[in-house]
Amino acid sequence: MIAGGEATPPLHEEPPVLVCANLQIEVFAEAADADEVASRCGALLSLWRDNLWPVLHLKRIARAAWFDPQSNRSDWISGFRPRPGEMVFEHPLPSAYSATRFAEYMSSMKNIRCAVMGLSLDETILATVIEGFHRGHRYQVITDAVACGREDAGGYKAAVLKAAGNFAGVVLSSDLARGAVASVM
Repeated sequence: MIAGGEATPPLHEEPPVLVCANLQIEVFAEAADADEVASRCGALLSLWRDNLWPVLHLKRIARAAWFDPQSNRSDWISGFRPRPGEMVFEHPLPSAYSATRFAEYMSSMKNIRCAVMGLSLDETILATVIEGFHRGHRYQVITDAVACGREDAGGYKAAVLKAAGNFAGVVLSSDLARGAVASVM
């Protein structure tokens, strides 16, 4: 049992908060299977927006010195730019909890679930779910809507997902969408 949560979720639990991790140009360019993941992310984001369910965005702001500070590489991927009413948290280290605002926001929310999709599975997503677990927060990683920042040689993504599964639930995008729709009916 996770601190602050229940062993069995309530029957009519609200849809989870959709967390969009690092959907940025520079991360997209480096990610394995980025086009396929972006398609699933886009479908989930549309479902959440159409139903006015909560969405928040994580943006990694760490930048290597050799990048041009005027470059748009850290900007959002087209179609994934946050809309009014969607929260944005910029974080300097891999975990989103490195942003004080994010840590405070999550601490103030009681008994919520977060479903994480996006890029940087092997950095931001993994670090955030591990730290969230230790803070008593509930996460789900959407396995087919996440990508690593490197090629998937030797099952790298599967190994990272297995590690994340020790600290968060793992779910397919279709199952998450079906469950979210069913929870509000």
